[in-house]
Parts: sequence; C-alpha cells; structure tokens
Amino acid sequence: MTTPEPGDPAPRPPGTPAPPEPAAVVQAEARLPTDDERRLHPWSWLFVLLASVRQLIVPLGALVVFGGRSEDSWQLIGAGVVVAMLALASIWRYFTYRYRIDGDSLLVRSGVFERSLRQVPFSRIHNVALHQTLLHRVFGVAEVKLESAGGTRPEAQMRVLKLADALALERVIRHRGHAATDAAPEVSPSTAGDGETLLSLGMGEIVRLGLISNRGMVVVAAAFALAWQVFPERRMLGLFRDFWRDAFGYVGQFNGGWLATAASVALFVLLVLALIRAFSVVLAIVRYHGFRLSQHGRRLTVERGLLTRVRASVPRRRIQAWTLRESVLHRAFGRRSLDIDTATSQVDPNQEKPLQELAPVATPAACDALVNHVLRDAAWPPAGWSPLHRRAWMRLLLGDIVFGVAAIAVATWHFGSWGLLALLWLPWAWLVARGHAARAGYAIDGRLVAVREGWWSRRWRFAELDKVQALELRRSPLDRHFGMASVWVDTAGAGAMSGALRIRHLPLDEARRLHARIAGEVARRPLRW
Repeated sequence: MTTPEPGDPAPRPPGTPAPPEPAAVVQAEARLPTDDERRLHPWSWLFVLLASVRQLIVPLGALVVFGGRSEDSWQLIGAGVVVAMLALASIWRYFTYRYRIDGDSLLVRSGVFERSLRQVPFSRIHNVALHQTLLHRVFGVAEVKLESAGGTRPEAQMRVLKLADALALERVIRHRGHAATDAAPEVSPSTAGDGETLLSLGMGEIVRLGLISNRGMVVVAAAFALAWQVFPERRMLGLFRDFWRDAFGYVGQFNGGWLATAASVALFVLLVLALIRAFSVVLAIVRYHGFRLSQHGRRLTVERGLLTRVRASVPRRRIQAWTLRESVLHRAFGRRSLDIDTATSQVDPNQEKPLQELAPVATPAACDALVNHVLRDAAWPPAGWSPLHRRAWMRLLLGDIVFGVAAIAVATWHFGSWGLLALLWLPWAWLVARGHAARAGYAIDGRLVAVREGWWSRRWRFAELDKVQALELRRSPLDRHFGMASVWVDTAGAGAMSGALRIRHLPLDEARRLHARIAGEVARRPLRW
C-alpha cells in the first residue's frame, strides 16, 4: 500500500466499482491487448547490433586501421566474423524476446541459451524513459527503459518498439501502476492525452540557457585534452608558439606599444569567450529543443531534444530531493534552474538520469510556483531562515587559507617572486567567506527541511521529511575548535554533484537540537519512496 500524498484523491473503498477508464488508456490497452505475447519491432535486431558494435568500436577500428595490409588481411576477416556473430545474436534475440501485459504486471520472456521470465509489477516502476535518436526517428521507433528504485540496471529495456506502441505502453503503466495501489485513478480524461503543461521552453529561453551554461567550455576543454593526447607535445607547443608570435608580430607592425598589445590580448580573450558561448547556445538548442514539462495525474513527464528525442516520466512521490541553482549569469538574466533527485536504477553512476532537470531555466517565480504545485500543502520559499554560527565566516576563510597557502607556495616555487601575486586571492576569499556566512541558513517546518548556501553562486537544497533516509552529526577538527557542528541529511537518489543535504557550521547545541528534531520527525512518519 502506497501512502497517499497530500491533495491526492481519497482511496477507493473495497467493493466500490472502479470508475470508467479514460479513453486514452482504453485505446492504449486496445493497441496492446493483455494476455497476448508481443515481439519487438522487426528492425529491433538492427538497433541491438548497432549498440553492440558501438561498444566494440575501438578494437574494431584498430583492426580495420592496422589490418589494411595484405599480409594482415586475417585481421579484417576477424573483424567481419565478429560483426557477423553480433548480427546473428541480435537476430536470434529478436526471435526469443517476448513481452505481454498480465493484469498489473509486465512479463518479459528473453534469453538465447538461458531462458528467463521476468515479472515487473507496474506499481514498482518509478521511471518510464523513451529514447529516440535520429535513426530511431527515421524508422519511427523508440527505445523504452523501465526503472525502479535501486538496482544496477533497468527492470526492462526494449530495443525497440514502434513509437505508438511505446507511448501506449507508457499510458498503460501510468494507469495500472497507480490503480494497483488501491488509490483513485492516476489519469483523468482531461489529462490522459498530452497532459497539463507545467513548463515549456521557447527558443528565447533556450538561448538564455545556452548563454548561462558552461557546456561549451566543457566540450572545448575535452577537445583540447584529446588533441594534447593525440598530437605530440612538442607539436602542440610549437603551434601555440607560432600562433602567439605571428599574432603579436602582426600587432607590432602598427607601432601601438604595450597598450595596443594589451588591447589585442583583451580582444582575443573576448572573441574566445564569445565563441564558447555561441557553442553553448548550439548545444542547448540540440539538447533542449521542444522542452516540455507536463503532468499526467500524479506523474511528471519531460520531453526534449532536437536530434535525439528523450521522453522520461516519474511519479511525484518518487522525487526525493530538490535543488535550486542560481549563478551570477542566472541573476544577470533573472533566471534559476530547478533539479530533482529520484530513486531510480542506473547502470553508470556518472551518467545523467533521464529525468533530473525539472526546469533547466525559468524565472524565480516560475520555479517557486512549480515547487508549490508539485509539493502540495508545502510552503516554499520558507518564511524565515535560521543563520549559521556567528563565526562561520572565520571557519570558511580558515579552511580556504589552508589550501590557498599550499597553492601560493607551489606557485612561488615554480614562478619565483611572480608567484606571490597569488596573495591577491586572499581579499577575494575573505569577501566570499563573509558573503556566504551572512547569506547561508536553514529552515525546517512540519513538511520540509531546507538549506541555502553560496554567495557568488547560490544554491537551495530541500527535501520532504518523510523522504529522509539517514541523519548524521559531524564535527571536523576545525569545527571542534570553533565550537561548531554540521548536520547531514541524506535521501535516496542523491547524485555525485548534488550530494547530501548539508547544514554546516552551526553552534554545537543548536546542531544537536536540530538533529534531535529531525530524527523525531522522521521517526513519527513512514519512509515514502
């Protein structure tokens, strides 16, 4: 039995006739009849083959490159044999893979030599992800992943289904998964189709997102690192030396002196930054084109992508924690970003979850309204924030100085007296520490526990109390010296970038009281996944 969320319809009493199913669900079940085993799309073997070849692209490429000579033709033959075997395995997988809908579960029959029958209850499916690359769209198909909390792989992965069948399966899971909890139907006739749109991004917002983000810089840095590994180090240094000499030689022809040289360097830096931002805008358009966040009953669905279309959905109750981000560029454009943590399986912990960015970019008012819409009966933002320890800025500054002194020593040893210029970093560190300590704080009420931090780049992180899984009181040596402590609140689904909800640098007695209060609140209510 799943605990109903505040504001959801009351459970249906036993013996009460079930309400009529929405027309969209009836059509979906008519397209995917129950008790009938179905195969994947006839071209599914091709996509399985391409996925297998993609994993072996490096060794196969090496065989092709180094097997071009006649005396090494056996290497090319070996590569052909490998591809042929993969093709046969993919075709055999198509003939041995079956699925059918059985009541409130999905039955998947698969296996080449070792046959297996896997039963996946709809009520345990947390995320339904539809993935469409450009090739998928050409064939009119989609890859479907069904994920649950925990685990190292999806509960079921279908490569591939016809797009209409994939959407029909998503509707059936959405409806029957909620019906299995004995609660009211998740989908109403008004929301059974495209759902209620909560947020959509036009081209103007996507361009703003590209200007705000640093994705272009990440790609440029990766390309530079790859070039440095591929080309000899001397050649790379020679290219930079020749470019620098030619550029400044051209500027020196105008006899402008050091002022013209400084202006040229500044212009060159601005040009590079402009190109990086332009690249970020292009990446944002490719990734977020047609972004739409919609609600289907108690399930949130995100669709996005220009070349590769991604459609992912998750029940509201599966959201474990929320993160609001606001960088300097966010504030310049009057925008914020809203991310969520969900407890879903993931093969690669470094891989981005299908539904993580609830609002890649939106106004602060839109982000707050979205939080209050999904977290019904919650008050966001909190009415008041409790401050940190009065000497928290000293604790922050001292922690930065420990690493700063080491960096200054290394710079001085490497660059001589010029390395002392790194001392100019200390006033900035003092300013950041004072600003962070003055603005940071925490808030807790009967529904949420929240923390805000940062001054230059700001972040708000919060979670429902009944989603808390672990609680910890921490004290480092510096914390003990200043009479401070930190409270770490952990939830399921926290990624490497988000981490635990940390309320740091509180007075020791206050940290103990907060720890006891949260522990008491959590003990009185069941854990909701």
